[in-house]
Amino acid sequence: MQKLKVFLSDSLNPHLNLATEEWIFHNLDPSQQILFLWRNEETVVIGRNQNPWSECNLAKMKEDKVHLARRTTGGGAVFHDLGNTNFTFLSPKESYKRENNVQVIFNALKKFGIEGEASGRNDLLIPFHDGPRKFSGSAYREKKDRAFHHGTLLMHTDLARLGNYLTPNPKKLQAKGKESVRARVANLNEVSASINHDNLVGPMIEAFEGFYGAKAEIESLTMQSLQQIPELKSQYDQLSSWEWLYGNTLEFSHKMDDYLSLGFFDVHFKVEDGQIKDLKFYTDCLYPTVIEEITEALRNKPYKGETVHAEMSAIIKAHPDLQTGLSELRDWICKNIEI
Repeated sequence: MQKLKVFLSDSLNPHLNLATEEWIFHNLDPSQQILFLWRNEETVVIGRNQNPWSECNLAKMKEDKVHLARRTTGGGAVFHDLGNTNFTFLSPKESYKRENNVQVIFNALKKFGIEGEASGRNDLLIPFHDGPRKFSGSAYREKKDRAFHHGTLLMHTDLARLGNYLTPNPKKLQAKGKESVRARVANLNEVSASINHDNLVGPMIEAFEGFYGAKAEIESLTMQSLQQIPELKSQYDQLSSWEWLYGNTLEFSHKMDDYLSLGFFDVHFKVEDGQIKDLKFYTDCLYPTVIEEITEALRNKPYKGETVHAEMSAIIKAHPDLQTGLSELRDWICKNIEI
């Protein structure tokens, strides 16, 4: 009889939950079947190689206190809220079948009168009068002895807000690489009004146990688990760091322009791995030497608002007669960077 383990997250912190996935994948016994169920409070999760400045509306996220998280796997940007349930399966590689995991999900959904269908390699669909719609997307990864399958179940997420955070402001920003393609999606509660995370957890565990014919050991995880499990804390520290969230970004350029009190500014940043590799100010400002000071001070610095603010504040202090105009310029640049 195969050993089954179920982890339930009592935390809504996205960095803890993504760290738990990494801990499960890298540290736990791959001979057992594992199911992890979790939710995040409002979060945009981007793929490993995506650019947060081009994929996300960082200004709106900051305003609405929406988290940014980055997966270690590929794929596109997604929005999580409390209406979105996430699932993670870990299996021995030699016995892994994606169809098994999909069947567990479908068996659980039958408790709510929902009949799903698989589409392609990654998506799960429910039928609608105007054609099937996606309620789940997933991804797969493996190592020599284990296979890992994770994805989302849209329960009652606020679909109207997806575009608020996944569509960037019309800034003049050009990124190398492809943009995410948004699929037609639907919530499961459009088919079964009663479904939510809390009342799906039980049927998911029952379906998991029923499929494998064994009882599962169930464990809850909280933020306090970080103090008890060093490997989990290590993953959490990495996935919540600025270097991982923003620094892990391929080369891109960011252009911003506006009329300010010191003149017209057309500013170009070249950014790689979250660092300002080069920048150029095109301006009719009457103080070119100060602009050169700013340029040199920002080159090779992290592309984040607090760094720009600190570097420019030091220059402003050295030019008290230009304090008002330079402060306006500093704040404008920081607002465009938006982190």
